[in-house]
Amino acid sequence: MAFHGPRSARKTRLGFLAFLSGLLWAANAAAEQAPLRIGMVPDAGATQMSVQDKAPLQNYLAKRLNRPVELIIPTNYNATVEGVGNSSLDIAYFGGLTYVKAHARYGVIPLVQRDIDQRFHSLFITRAQDGVRDLQGLQGKTFCFGDINSTSGHLIPRLVLKQSGMSADRALKSFRHTGSHPATAQAVAAGACDAGALDETVYRSLIEQGKLAADQLKIFHTSKPFADYVWAARKDLPAADRDAFAQALLSLTRGRDDAVLDILRGDRFVAAKHESYADVERTARELELL
Repeated sequence: MAFHGPRSARKTRLGFLAFLSGLLWAANAAAEQAPLRIGMVPDAGATQMSVQDKAPLQNYLAKRLNRPVELIIPTNYNATVEGVGNSSLDIAYFGGLTYVKAHARYGVIPLVQRDIDQRFHSLFITRAQDGVRDLQGLQGKTFCFGDINSTSGHLIPRLVLKQSGMSADRALKSFRHTGSHPATAQAVAAGACDAGALDETVYRSLIEQGKLAADQLKIFHTSKPFADYVWAARKDLPAADRDAFAQALLSLTRGRDDAVLDILRGDRFVAAKHESYADVERTARELELL
């Protein structure tokens, strides 16, 4: 018959304590798990209030990913690119131009995008009563672009003007960059610019929210479709984290996740492919923006 003496009992107690210590360490490690840092280009303006407005998105992601999530809106588009490049951001919401820049510089990996981002449009707007009637009417007028790194607020509008023979440098009286789509809309509405170009979803959202009067402005030109916004991850983010994030957005459904989808100004997400941005990349090189 085996006999368990004091030494054996001590070893058993020490083993049990070590086991408990391991459990506590694992629990604390999980509780102290570093947050997933998610950045978003300031497509609708970058303010502390805009971060707070996106709380339902942050809460949804934290719940789905079962980990803390930190939502960050850098002050400008380029800061989002550099954030992924220096690993201060894990995943970012890019416009088409910022995505191709981040991919070329830092090898970011595309994850998902809204279905509308596969065939997106820039809207050219002017005042409803005394504004410009068509692209040719921009001759000698003032024009507002958004951020210089915006796809729908600068890259595509520059291409449209060039293709119509209305070079921004020669045909326009002057032009400036407002820094955001809402700022462009407000500048045109206030008469600071005769016309401007911006993201189609931001424009319609501003009207739906009552931030723009529906009869104050009009659309006088719509661009051809192009690939725009996309969520992408830094190249060394673990595949499990990339897949979990992508699945969280792919699972969004109207009727259940309306608060989150309204923030993202979309109805459905699909997988994104780098090849979809070949035209954006070619245009950026042609206009010397890449």
